[in-house]
Amino acid sequence: METTRLLKYILFLLIPAFCSISSIKAQKTDTLWLQDLDLKKFVQVWDTTKTNLSLRNNPVTIAGQTFKNGLESRIEGIIKFELKGNAERFYALIGLDDNSSQNSSAVFSVLADTKEVFKSQVMKKGSKAVKVDLNLKGVKLLSLIIEEGGKAEYNDRADFAEAYILYRGDKPRAFNFNYINERYILTPPESPEPKINGAKVFGVRPGHPFMFTIAATGKRPLVFGAKNLPEGLSLDTITGIITGVLKEKGESLVTLKATNELGTATRELKIITGDKIALTPPMGWNGYNRFADKIDEATIKAGADAMVNSGLINHGWTYINIDDSWSIKPESNDPMRNGEPRDANGMINSNKKFPDMKRLTDYIHSKGLKAGLYSSPGYLTCSGYTASYRFEFNDAIQWADWGFDYLKYDYCWYGDIPNSNSLAELQKPYIVMRNALDKTNRDIVFSMSQYGMGNVWEWGEEIGGNSWRTTGDLIDTWESMSEIGFNQIGIGKFAGPGHWNDPDMLVVGLVGWGEWKYPSHLTADEQYTHISLWSLLASPLLIGCDIAEMDAFTKNLFTNDEVIEINQDPLGNQAGRIAQKNGIEIWLKELEDGSRAVGLFNRNSTTETIKATWNTLELNGKQLVRDVWRQKDEGVFSDFFSAVVPAHGVKLITLRKIK
Repeated sequence: METTRLLKYILFLLIPAFCSISSIKAQKTDTLWLQDLDLKKFVQVWDTTKTNLSLRNNPVTIAGQTFKNGLESRIEGIIKFELKGNAERFYALIGLDDNSSQNSSAVFSVLADTKEVFKSQVMKKGSKAVKVDLNLKGVKLLSLIIEEGGKAEYNDRADFAEAYILYRGDKPRAFNFNYINERYILTPPESPEPKINGAKVFGVRPGHPFMFTIAATGKRPLVFGAKNLPEGLSLDTITGIITGVLKEKGESLVTLKATNELGTATRELKIITGDKIALTPPMGWNGYNRFADKIDEATIKAGADAMVNSGLINHGWTYINIDDSWSIKPESNDPMRNGEPRDANGMINSNKKFPDMKRLTDYIHSKGLKAGLYSSPGYLTCSGYTASYRFEFNDAIQWADWGFDYLKYDYCWYGDIPNSNSLAELQKPYIVMRNALDKTNRDIVFSMSQYGMGNVWEWGEEIGGNSWRTTGDLIDTWESMSEIGFNQIGIGKFAGPGHWNDPDMLVVGLVGWGEWKYPSHLTADEQYTHISLWSLLASPLLIGCDIAEMDAFTKNLFTNDEVIEINQDPLGNQAGRIAQKNGIEIWLKELEDGSRAVGLFNRNSTTETIKATWNTLELNGKQLVRDVWRQKDEGVFSDFFSAVVPAHGVKLITLRKIK
């Protein structure tokens, strides 16, 4: 009996020890190589990261040193890991890949939860790899971020070589951005009663084709009318499309009308025949952020159909833009892309994905929409298709004959052509194309995509640009969107009717590349911030997602007419930041009717209360405050307005003085 008790006592003492040993064995240290993650969750400007290869399928190589393990990203790029406090160490060798452009540069940073624990100097091509070795004990969220280090280059490529995470227990996983918060809808349902939306002013050059579609919501059918329509124009009362030609300079104030069984809506449209077009920021769709070079005629027609069928056209969305990959790709083995770049007269050919450009633009125009195209000032476009160097006038004539209304001119394959890096040389290709467009008989919006080089906002209007990119490419991460959007400071004075600062296309909805698609990595609150900020900035609004697969949340972002009116306000002011403290920012835009649009932005990762005083807003007296997203009056306030704003969120309001 005593022996039995003794054995039980010994077992009582030994069992915890065995359990402890077992626990230690179960919690052994494991290694997760970076390239073994779900690489589709590595978010970058474009392209898909590959295991142990560069984006060109070459070995990962930094300053001549080749690495067995690693992955490469275009700049900008980001990946996040959920660690649950189980990780111990992060190790990597970082640098610019040898396949980058000669002037490529990047800055690498690492965030442990919300604290920056590493930031490199500006790294350039040819610089030796830099070691990153970090203690991750207790860290729940790890973020690896690659940003531009200066002048944006198309072939910027950054490497994480020999990169791994040491951990115990649960394996770290790539962070799924799409489950951060619910995609909640703020825009109220459309009323069945008629309502006219969209731009209140429209510009056209004398003698050029005129086309304007009355944007109107309400129960169909609608019958359209127009009082005081100038001579030379006619209205299709069923479609609401106004067409014709105005021969003389001047202004006309037209009263538009939309009628259905529930009533009639009216609205004034000012038509200005003169030297300026794009009097409000262009609104439309560009399929490249979703389809990349898989885009073809059928995809473009489907985009036009979706713009109409979804009702986006009823809110002022106008352009259907073809991006890169429509022309001939020299030396391609793909029969759909190869062929003769130009005909015997030097006129550019489209590839077999786009067999009849005139037929395609006619289809787009028949829907009440306008057609956009893409080219580059170099020998080739960014994706290696035939571009416009030395054929600018031929191309402009061809595009006008085809019936295009918009040109995105992307600075690719031109960097080695100039004799110097002077401002004159930077401007030259855009001046040449502007002169070419002026020789045509068609209004073609000229979008200068050159990433803000040479402070383009200071001279873009002078050389005839209708809009110009102010930054590198935008990607669907909070880091990219907030960094670009909130840094559009001090340049608003260079923008206005006919010439707009462009911080790049919208990155909401279903995005991706070709066959790879996914919902935007921005949270719901971040997407509201994105649309609100771009509207306040009077930026061109170009949808980058697949609108044919648009969900209710995404549609709510694109169909709030009060938000759109802030963007399309005829005064053309760009909002400015009037207050900034501890992650809180207040932006203000003066509107044509004397009211003000104000964005209360919370850049913090926690909910905050934001207070805007009349002193800060330079207001006095009683103000009617309206919640723009909810289209609901908040009430009358005398000295200040405050709101609870979620992390990375916004409260977008207008203020109108009560007399």
